[in-house]
This record gives sequence, C-alpha cells and structure tokens, in this order.
Amino acid sequence: MSLNARQNEILNWVQQCDLLKVEEMVDRFGVSSQTIRKDVNQLAERNLVRRQHGGIAPVSTAENIPFSQRQHLNGLAKEQIAKRVANAIPNGSSIFLGIGTTVEYVAKALQKHQGLQVFTNNITVATILGQCDGIAVRMTAGKLRHQHHDLVGDETLESIRRYYFDYGVVGCGGLSETQGVLDFDPDEATVSRTIIDQSRHVFLVADQHKWCRKAVAVVTPFSRIERLFTDHLSDTSSACLVSNQVSVELCTSSL
Repeated sequence: MSLNARQNEILNWVQQCDLLKVEEMVDRFGVSSQTIRKDVNQLAERNLVRRQHGGIAPVSTAENIPFSQRQHLNGLAKEQIAKRVANAIPNGSSIFLGIGTTVEYVAKALQKHQGLQVFTNNITVATILGQCDGIAVRMTAGKLRHQHHDLVGDETLESIRRYYFDYGVVGCGGLSETQGVLDFDPDEATVSRTIIDQSRHVFLVADQHKWCRKAVAVVTPFSRIERLFTDHLSDTSSACLVSNQVSVELCTSSL
C-alpha cells in the first residue's frame, strides 16, 4: 500500500526532527487528531517512524528510509530534477550515475540520449539504460546490497578509479549548511566521494527535504559540488551555496 500525500509529507517532516508531536501535525494539516493518529499508526506499522509519547520520531539517524519507500517519495520533484539534469548532459558524454532513487530518475530521463557511456554501481540504473541501443553501460564490481540494489566496497572504489568521467551524478542522504553533503551509510559516502574525485563536472541531485536530515556520514563540503539540482531552497541555504560557488538549478513543474 502506497502512502497518501499527507503521510509522505509527515515522513519527510519527521526526518528533520527529534520529536514530531501530534498537535503540530494537526495544526499543519488542519485535520483531526484521530486522522493524524491513523496516519501515525500506518507509518509505524511499516517501520517508517518510531512512536514516541505524544508523537513520532525517525527510526534511526544511522539508517535511511527503506529503499522501497524512497523510490516513490517526492516523485514529482525527482522527475523535474531529472529532466533538468538530462538537458544539461550532451550526447556522447561519459557519465557515472551513483546511488540513490533520484539518480534512478535521472537514468530514466536519459533514455533517449545517444552515444552515452554510462558507468554505475546502481543495478536499477543499469537495468533502465541497458535497454537503450544508443547507450553503453558498464557496471562496477563490488559487494551487492540486496535491499538497496547497488554495489559498494573496495572493489567498487577500485573500479571507479580506473576512469575519469565527464559528469558524475550523485545523490545524498542529507544536506547541512555547516557540514555539506551527508549520507546515512559510510560505504555510500565513500562511493560518492570517489565519484566526485573522478569526475570533471559534479552534479548533485537532491530535493528540498534533504536539508537538516540527520544523516551521520560526511560525503564532501559544498565546495566540491559544481551544480545542485533541486526543487526549492530557503534563503539561508541559497546563501550557503553561493558562498561555496555552487551553481543552483531550481527545478519545478512550471519549467
């Protein structure tokens, strides 16, 4: 069963809080406490949140939302981000597409490109683009993470370091104005850092809900990112990126 729009928003909201109270959700959504408690029960039953006295909390700061739920979370924003990334990548380029569901949306948006050389450790990306005649796909070696549909570890890093890509496209678990790009898993963070090291141009894809998420592994400061593709930015986040010379592409449904 998929989540409704309010439940999706609650799930995004709670990732930025130590405790999200029922009363706060009632005020924000203008519904009854009974309705909110029903939402909370459904989220908790699917192990997406932890019940706390008077509200809910994230399941863990060391783990991301389950992959199966992230695939559909903030789907419209991810689609718009992916379209803009695809428009910025010319035919005939070499690209590394990294870990994450937003990166998978980018793969879908690239399907009509021609002459691309795509490298990836993301099994879903390889499946999507492996069906396209005009695109050559190479996968890294590495340790398979069944729940995440990707490859990580020393063999993955060694595979990436054999090449120097025109474009590296990476996702993230969180964004911090003080720490930069974050992720939940140290292996994922190491893979993303290596992609950044081995790419001429670095594109970060992240919807607005990644800000202030309590991911634990530091990937890189913003100064290593050339362009951020996102759907919305606060004034303070925008100022932070400008100070780090990051070019920002705001991607909305009106574009």
